[in-house]
Amino acid sequence: QYGGRRDVLGSRMRIGKRDYTIIGVAPRGFMGVAMEQPIAIVPIHAGLIDSDTPPRLMECYCWSYPEVFVRRKAGVSVAAATADLTAAFLRSYDLQRAASPQAPPPEVLKPHAVAASVLKDRGPTQPGDANSATAKVALWLDGVAAIVLIIACANVGNLLLARAFGRRREIAVRLAIGISRSRLLAQLLTESVLLALLGGAAGIAIAQWGGGLLRATLLPDVDWPNMLSDQRVLLFATVAALTAGILAGLAPALHAMRADVAGALKSGAREGTYHRSKTRTALLVLQGALSVVLLVGAGLFLRSFSHVRALPLGYDTDRLLWVNTEMRGLEMDSVAESALKDRLLALARTLPNVEQSARAVSVPFYATWSFNIVVPGLDTAYLNHLGDGNMLLQAVSPGYFATMGTRIVEGRAIGEEDQPTSQPVVVVSRSLARALWPGRDALGGCIKMESDSMPCRRVVGVAEDIRHDDFRADPGLTYYIALSQFRREAGGVFVRTRGPAAEQAETVRRALQHEMPGASYITVMTLTDILAPNMRQWQLGATMFTIFGVLALVVAAVGLYSVIAYGVAQRTHELGVRVALGAQAGDVVGLVLGEALRLAAIAAGLGTVAALLAGRWIASLLFDTSAQDPAILGGVALCLITIAAVASLVPAWRASRVDPNTALRAD
Repeated sequence: QYGGRRDVLGSRMRIGKRDYTIIGVAPRGFMGVAMEQPIAIVPIHAGLIDSDTPPRLMECYCWSYPEVFVRRKAGVSVAAATADLTAAFLRSYDLQRAASPQAPPPEVLKPHAVAASVLKDRGPTQPGDANSATAKVALWLDGVAAIVLIIACANVGNLLLARAFGRRREIAVRLAIGISRSRLLAQLLTESVLLALLGGAAGIAIAQWGGGLLRATLLPDVDWPNMLSDQRVLLFATVAALTAGILAGLAPALHAMRADVAGALKSGAREGTYHRSKTRTALLVLQGALSVVLLVGAGLFLRSFSHVRALPLGYDTDRLLWVNTEMRGLEMDSVAESALKDRLLALARTLPNVEQSARAVSVPFYATWSFNIVVPGLDTAYLNHLGDGNMLLQAVSPGYFATMGTRIVEGRAIGEEDQPTSQPVVVVSRSLARALWPGRDALGGCIKMESDSMPCRRVVGVAEDIRHDDFRADPGLTYYIALSQFRREAGGVFVRTRGPAAEQAETVRRALQHEMPGASYITVMTLTDILAPNMRQWQLGATMFTIFGVLALVVAAVGLYSVIAYGVAQRTHELGVRVALGAQAGDVVGLVLGEALRLAAIAAGLGTVAALLAGRWIASLLFDTSAQDPAILGGVALCLITIAAVASLVPAWRASRVDPNTALRAD
């Protein structure tokens, strides 16, 4: 942002409501301990003062954002560190209970700490944590890339092996004139390694372009250095290419080392140059089986991603914008800030492509509020454990439910009649109503926020369930209160557009920006973009598994076609004899097709078994999809067999047109 200036130290930079002095520059690509690259790192007390949260939170047990990082002493085991941290946490929790008597006792809550990697993506997280799941998918993709490389090695190795059979006489001549077998081995390995290095260079070039495309489409908030300038990447690619070259050339080289010089020099076409090789057959089956595994993975992730996208969330996504204000260099009291946001709300409603708008404080999967609640007649420990504490507070203005597309299933929504001086009211989600008043009507029920000394908020409506922080969990337990009866200056504005929200985002931003005073500005995000990081694990898995799976299938199909075509060419004499003895064209086609389909069926069977065994390892990464889905397993097996049939049609057709006279006269 500063053009690489070396005099940036000491410069002033505005962040939030304050100016900061730049005292250091982190290395390019530095990402701290999260996937997102930080823009700036500031002292924690400065960040707290700049926030909308009162500084008193640094001295109480009501601020959940800080994270504590510790360095384990040398020689101390992870188990010992975990025990120490848990003991410290229990002492801290005792102090918390002294300040907040309503907190459940340790015997009920069982608070504990876990010592783990400083990188959260590698540490212990909740089952539905998006970052952890994305990291696991990325690790699986490492394995998938290795499988594709193995398939490519098997393919090239198979072709080189077939070529080695055709070079039997050449190799025999070389050995007969005194070429040592070790020198011949070196020559054959050099050929395969050269091919691999050329392929590696092409792969780096493709990855340099494809990496940018991948980042732009799947990982827009992840920064990584230029691939061509990263010595680790180049070294890894070189080692991978060399390894691939050696693996691909090993079987042909070993075959050449065992060559029978006398037999090869005496052989001719009429003695039969076609040799059925178990090694080639095994490599073909390996390619097909691994392709099945990858395609099954692609099918499972595609189905998971489809299920996530079709999941009822309790609100619309494609037509919703979240508008937030960023106050820069301007101090406003709560009355002035509330008036500003009311003006933005009124202005948004006048825009031609805006259908509805409303104010709110919580944004699903982005920024949520939560307060303890008290319900007369219910135990506090039960309330704290209700939904594992996953209870969302949403303070809204009139029109919120219509704006979001959330249905009111009983009673009424928050309306204009709910003013600061009127009876405090609350709307609860259907699941929360059932949990608090099982078997009873929730309307008229009482909810108190924070403590029993607070006034009752009467339930006036029941809304459909929404999901606000986890696609896997049951719909969140949510309660809605009137913004006018909470903090009128809090939150931002939801805007419901008449068409796709992404197309209207900039128009809305420009229109509302005119209302902002001074250097303050508007930020606008689509709800689809807000939800996208939480879908990333399935999108990443579906996209990359599909790309790798199709690539593997194409490589396997090309390998099958090449080997069968080469085999048909080597069997010209044999096929000519068969035709001369009365074999029909259909018989020859059936012979070639039958061999290809038999290999494909074996590969499909082995691949299906391997996919079933691997399924239990990725089951936790799928969404509402069984890792043993019979439709996907059967469909992929059928796909491989179909591809094998198509790949062998041309060689089979050529085999059926062999002229027996030409074949029998050939030397």
